[in-house]
Amino acid sequence: ATLTAAEALEQNVIEFIASDRAGLLELLNGYEVEIAGETRSLSTDNASVEVFEPDWRIRLLTVISNPEIVLLLGLIGLYGLMYEGWNPGAIVPGVVGAICLLLAAYALQVIPVNYAGLALIIVGVALMVAEAYAPSFGALGLGGITAFIFGAIIMFDSGVPGFGISYVFVAALGVAFAVVLIWLIGYLLRLRRRGAVSGRESIVGATAVAVEDFATTGKVWLEGEAWHARSAQPVSKDEELIVTRLDGLTLDVERAEPSDTTTRD
Repeated sequence: ATLTAAEALEQNVIEFIASDRAGLLELLNGYEVEIAGETRSLSTDNASVEVFEPDWRIRLLTVISNPEIVLLLGLIGLYGLMYEGWNPGAIVPGVVGAICLLLAAYALQVIPVNYAGLALIIVGVALMVAEAYAPSFGALGLGGITAFIFGAIIMFDSGVPGFGISYVFVAALGVAFAVVLIWLIGYLLRLRRRGAVSGRESIVGATAVAVEDFATTGKVWLEGEAWHARSAQPVSKDEELIVTRLDGLTLDVERAEPSDTTTRD
């Protein structure tokens, strides 16, 4: 379990708390320790301090152990692996996703986390992904964003100084997800209004062009393909026709605009 500094002092895990280096040296002065069975007193009055700077590995581990970085790594990892699953062979998203998830997993072993919050984040991401596959016009997505925000707050709410997460950062991620959700809902609504773009429904009412002159049957060009067509009226080459019915592989067509005719006695 992870203790705060005050809790560690109360439970005798540590001897004292110092606010800075000078305060630590002052507290250590005269402090007695046992070394090889002998009790010795520390003298830190005129002690010189030698600073050892962390190497690049320690600095890297310090960076990825930041709760905000952990959250970003986890999200990149999850979405990277999901993208690889949707597009097998993309390779790069899968590799990047796996690396990010492993780094996030390492960091989660170093910093104190609440796994209920982690579960909420995973549920939130799953709901947001489900919105794209089973459009609920915002219900799943909104639930996912809510679960994600609460999960991120709970996950790093340990009370340990230095291991909290910025609420502004979490709110910014929530807003970003909300923007994507709004765009997705708008896109789905546009698709719904546009109607069918393939199949029988998309053919009826479409505009075809006559490939040749014909009186009753002939060929027309529709959506990059040549079709057999029937018409109750004579048709001229390159004339625009409206598809009124699909009968197997034959189109029933009529003129898009009635041609001007002159009746003579």
